[in-house]
Amino acid sequence: MSRHPTLKWAQRADVLFMTIDLPDAKNVKLKLEPEGKFYFSATAGAENLPYEIDINLHDKVDVDKSKASIGPRTIVYLIKKEESKWWNRLLKEEGKTPMFVKCDWDKWLDEDEQEEKVGGDMDFGDIDFSKLNMGGGGEFDEDDSDTEEEINKEEEEEEEAIEKKMETAAALPVSNGVEATA
Repeated sequence: MSRHPTLKWAQRADVLFMTIDLPDAKNVKLKLEPEGKFYFSATAGAENLPYEIDINLHDKVDVDKSKASIGPRTIVYLIKKEESKWWNRLLKEEGKTPMFVKCDWDKWLDEDEQEEKVGGDMDFGDIDFSKLNMGGGGEFDEDDSDTEEEINKEEEEEEEAIEKKMETAAALPVSNGVEATA
């Protein structure tokens, strides 16, 4: 019988941060499907006990732009949402959230806070996603007379920068439902 490691999550409008706490994980298998199905399995400990997570995320995700990193204490998954919108929960199923799923308050930002905070000094454990510039905002401009065209151009440039930085992030890509092992 498999056990469930702790799964901590946080979100922004366009991404999810999922951290699986499982020190010394071996035989790690990750699978993410576009409709939001997420599967993780590994063994850990001196007795090589099996651990597993099999959940359906609230909405669809972009598998090709999602990244995973397997560290010595945690497995971190940066999942790009298909649509840039806030989810009111992590799981598709309504009702009580499983006990192994927790909010990652160190990374959590509320919808209104995302506009105020850019990047921040959040601790991402063994991996540094700070270079991804995932927050909104940017530099403060005292002149509020930006035209709609200027705002749209800035948003497009920010989206392009995020995409480029996600592509170059030092992470193990997991795409097209293919399992990655470490």
